[in-house]
Amino acid sequence: MQDLTPRPGDLEPIETASRDELAALQLERLQWTLRHAYDNVPHYRRAFDAAQVHPDDCKQLSDLSRFPFTSKQDLRDNYPFGMFAVPRQQVARLHASSGTTGRPTVVGYTARDITTWAHVVARSIRASGGRPGDKVHVAYGYGLFTGGLGAHYGAEALGCTVIPVSGGMTERQVMLIKDFEPDVIMVTPSYMLAIVDEMQRQGVDPSSTSLKVGIFGAEPWTDQMRHELESVLDMHAVDIYGLSEVMGPGVANECVESKDGLHVWEDHFYPEVVDPVTEEVLPEGQTGELVFTSLTKEAMPVIRYRTRDLTRLLPGTARTMRRMARVTGRSDDMIIVRGVNLFPTQIEELILRTPALSPHFQCVLTRDGRLDSLIVRVERRMGTDRPVADEAAGELARLVKNTIGVSVAVDVVEPAGIERSMGKMRRIVDNRDR
Repeated sequence: MQDLTPRPGDLEPIETASRDELAALQLERLQWTLRHAYDNVPHYRRAFDAAQVHPDDCKQLSDLSRFPFTSKQDLRDNYPFGMFAVPRQQVARLHASSGTTGRPTVVGYTARDITTWAHVVARSIRASGGRPGDKVHVAYGYGLFTGGLGAHYGAEALGCTVIPVSGGMTERQVMLIKDFEPDVIMVTPSYMLAIVDEMQRQGVDPSSTSLKVGIFGAEPWTDQMRHELESVLDMHAVDIYGLSEVMGPGVANECVESKDGLHVWEDHFYPEVVDPVTEEVLPEGQTGELVFTSLTKEAMPVIRYRTRDLTRLLPGTARTMRRMARVTGRSDDMIIVRGVNLFPTQIEELILRTPALSPHFQCVLTRDGRLDSLIVRVERRMGTDRPVADEAAGELARLVKNTIGVSVAVDVVEPAGIERSMGKMRRIVDNRDR
């Protein structure tokens, strides 16, 4: 793989500023954000008053812990525009979640917010190894989902040539990668696997393409998946993090020269990690639920937004800004089987240690009487004989039992036997109520 370490002049001064300089900027922006939210969003005025806290009480960054959290339910309760801090006429763009579990969560951006968003995504692409003039193939979905347009505007802001493919039409994805020869692809890791499958079906060697960087996000993935993608594609696989409620993609990103966790762009987003049960702020290095406060958003500031993502904060390395470890899962994606807690990423890690099995899998929950059971449905790798795959199924079941501590059944299906996703992969199939 090509060495994509940035030159000293490539970085913004804030990326290598001292912690004291960064903290001073954060405090100034945090105090503005709290006042902006309190003065202009009725929900925040009520919440602050109920907690007996006022924006003037924020004298130092640690004072943020006195302020109330914001939840996804708060956004739904104020649907559609109740969380906006500017007149609706000043909102330049709306995005929204799919709303599959209730009312969608709506987010809004002023023109300045969109510029800020493009800036942090451009910074993320540069941190990943992208450079002005590169061709960027965007295979995130466009529309109300923030992924496609967020990546698009960021790549343009960096000075790249954008190929706005969106998700789906996998055969066409492969054709355009061959014909347009992009340098960078931005896509979910599970859909990248589907693109690799299609390349191989067409007789295209994935390692022969022009791609030098893959920027993967929108779903949890493991270092084992990184190794899989880098090995088969001969390119750097780098993690990007974001969520619509906080901004969209570009809240944090790995640096290609270190690949040791995602540097949070702390000049725009203030991170905390809290105990999901006690809600106490945890010290650096301890795993808990990630919480974000926006520092520069005009249209829709968020105060202590509970992401439900589980991670830990770490000191900066390639940049001054703190890192968040790779998200291991979501508190609401945790599977409890016979008293044992596990996440799909743990299953993925073990599958990728089993060469006869492919990374295409689902965790299927069933109920036999009063007991829950887990079936790991996984495809055999192309070219692997059925007896070898069946033997690998037994090995995977043993790995899960020995590593995670729960007994599972493993159902090996034929290649392409599991539904392909054009965005986030559906990892959990819950059949317990059927």
